[in-house]
Amino acid sequence: MVSQLPLPRLEARALDPLHIVTDDALARETGVRVVFTGRKGGLSTGDYRGLNLAGHVGDDPSSVEENRALLMRVLGAPDVPVVVPNQVHGDNLVVIENSSTRGRAAELARVRAICAEGADGIVCHAPDVAPLLCFADCVPVVVVSPSGSFAVVHAGWRGVVASIASKAVLRLVEYDRSVAGATSRLVEDIAGSYNVYIGPHIHGECFECGEDLIRRFVDQFGEACLRDPRHVDLAEALRIDLVRVGVDGSRIADAGACTMCHPDQYYSYRAEGGTCGRHGALAFRRS
Repeated sequence: MVSQLPLPRLEARALDPLHIVTDDALARETGVRVVFTGRKGGLSTGDYRGLNLAGHVGDDPSSVEENRALLMRVLGAPDVPVVVPNQVHGDNLVVIENSSTRGRAAELARVRAICAEGADGIVCHAPDVAPLLCFADCVPVVVVSPSGSFAVVHAGWRGVVASIASKAVLRLVEYDRSVAGATSRLVEDIAGSYNVYIGPHIHGECFECGEDLIRRFVDQFGEACLRDPRHVDLAEALRIDLVRVGVDGSRIADAGACTMCHPDQYYSYRAEGGTCGRHGALAFRRS
C-alpha cells in the first residue's frame, strides 16, 4: 500500500514483438502493472490476425492460449495466472479475494467458475493474478487504489448506462474502508485517491446511435456526452459517472486511440464487419 498514487500517465511501449499502452511510473511505485494491448504480434491468422486474446470469437483455441502466454512472458510475468470472464455486456462484478498461498488455487477455481457464468468486471485484492478482459470497440477501464487493489472493467454502451465502472469504484471503496484501513470514511475522499485508466475504444465521432439510445444517454449523463446529435462519447459519459462517485477528474487518463479509426492497430467490431479478434485490458500486482 502507498500513501498516494502517481498521477496517471499512459504511454505506448514496444515490447518485441508486441505493442502495449501502460503506466510505468505506477508499476515502479506500486507494483501494479496496467496494460492495454494492441493487435500487433501474436500467432492468430485470418480474420483474427495478430494478438487475439479472446476465445469466443472463432479463432483457433491453441492460438489464443499461446497469445495469452506470449503476453505474460513479454510482461515478465509468465508465472502469473490469467483470469478471463465470459463477457455478457452486463454489470456483474466478480471479486478475487486475497488468500494465503495454500488457498490460492481454490480461490482461482472459485473465481473462474463464477466468471464462466458471465461477468464484465473483476475486482482484484490478490497479488500475482491477472484479470484479463477483451475488447473490439467497447471501453476498457482499469481502476487502481493506493491499497494495491484494482478493477478491470468491460464497458460497452450497456455497461456505461449500467454504471459498471462507478460500481467497481464503489466496490473498491468498500474494501478500502473496511479492510485496507483507509484514513477517511468518506466515499469521495477514498475514490478521489484512485487512478482510472481508459483504454483504446470507439470514439464519439465514430459511435453513431439511434434516437432512443441518444435520449437514454442524455437523460442519464446530460448533453455533455454527445459529440453531435447523432454521436455519443462513451468515455465522456464514463467520466461524468465516475466523477459523480468521487473520482478526481485529473486522475482519469485516456489512451486517446479510436479503435474504429485504427483497425490496423486494434480490433474493431464495427470497422471489420463483426468478425475479428479482441485486444485486451489487464492488470496485476506483484507480491
